[in-house]
Amino acid sequence: MRPFNRLSFPKPTFSQLLISLMIAGLGWYSGQTLSQIDQDLRIMYTEYTLGAADLAHISADVMRYRNTIIRALEADSQKNFERITESLPAQRARIQHAVDRYAAAGLRVSRSGRSEPEDIEAVRRSLDQYFSVASTTIQLLTQEWNVTSAAEREALRRKAEEHASDNAGPKMIQVSLALDRLLDTVADVAKDMRDEGTKTIQFSSTLLVGGSFFIAFLNLLLSRRRPSSEDEDHVPTGNEPAQASEPPIALSNTPTAPPLPSDLR
Repeated sequence: MRPFNRLSFPKPTFSQLLISLMIAGLGWYSGQTLSQIDQDLRIMYTEYTLGAADLAHISADVMRYRNTIIRALEADSQKNFERITESLPAQRARIQHAVDRYAAAGLRVSRSGRSEPEDIEAVRRSLDQYFSVASTTIQLLTQEWNVTSAAEREALRRKAEEHASDNAGPKMIQVSLALDRLLDTVADVAKDMRDEGTKTIQFSSTLLVGGSFFIAFLNLLLSRRRPSSEDEDHVPTGNEPAQASEPPIALSNTPTAPPLPSDLR
């Protein structure tokens, strides 16, 4: 008697190998598709949802920077002026850091032709122009508190107010317009990513359902053909020895004679 080997497996047939390969390929494709969708969702959250929030914060910080300069124009003493303007460098650094952080992400171009790299550069240029004009206003106010003549002080204050309204105001509007355009571009690119993700999910779902039905049909078809092929393999041929059969019982039509009586024997 042959010893039983637990590690021995029956040799798979070609149909079994084919179905196994198809199932493995379908599972691999499903895993790759789900991984791509998960990556796209992470990108949409980190670069677009949070990015849009950062852009909204940039707009609010620019408005806060503008209001700080207006308060500095209305300061009634040098001490109040210095207290108000001491927060301007930190506000400017926070704004520039938010812009640089968004620019470091994967910027894209939408199907409609809207470009995130071009729009982020427009935001940077408008911010640089506004900060340059605002710095001039702060310099004029600083000179105002350093002069002793009341007439010169009044002249410098008037010049700072005119500069803030005539130059800083339009630059502030340009910053707002550039941010609005960038937000529209971000929404357009996010919409393209959502549409691509929807198409990928629909195609993958169709492929999974269709592939599952095809594999089930193929398995059913091969399982039906297997018994018939096995029966054909066991059909006896002319070279095989015939099975021994019992000899036929001979039947005779000749009647047998009755036994003789005992006295005639």
